[in-house]
Amino acid sequence: MPPPSSPELFPGIDLVENARMASALERGGEAFLRRAFTEAEVAYCRSHRDPVPRFAARFAAKEAVAKAFGTGLGEAAAFREIEVVHDARGAPHVQLHGQAAATAAAQGITAFRLSLTHTQHYAAAMVLAQRGPA
Repeated sequence: MPPPSSPELFPGIDLVENARMASALERGGEAFLRRAFTEAEVAYCRSHRDPVPRFAARFAAKEAVAKAFGTGLGEAAAFREIEVVHDARGAPHVQLHGQAAATAAAQGITAFRLSLTHTQHYAAAMVLAQRGPA
């Protein structure tokens, strides 16, 4: 009996300057928030004293997922279709909706691993999309 096959991993990474995110939030206001983030993401970020790094990290995560797809954002996935959620321990995870979920299914992606980080000036996200056994 052959050993189980190993999953294929497809990385995606993105870096966002917090100052640029602050500027986008200021210029775009609620319209930008509605276009880029889910209601739950907005509520989570706003629950912190300084929401900007958290918005920036989530924006980076959305871009990183699109890079892992190899498609970028647009027809394959929209910003709001890629959502960062948290488990009971607070660890971030990717949850897909709509066309983003369809893109993942079409590519055989069965799971994502997500890491977020932020400093005073930058936020970053690293995603591994897994194709194959979970």
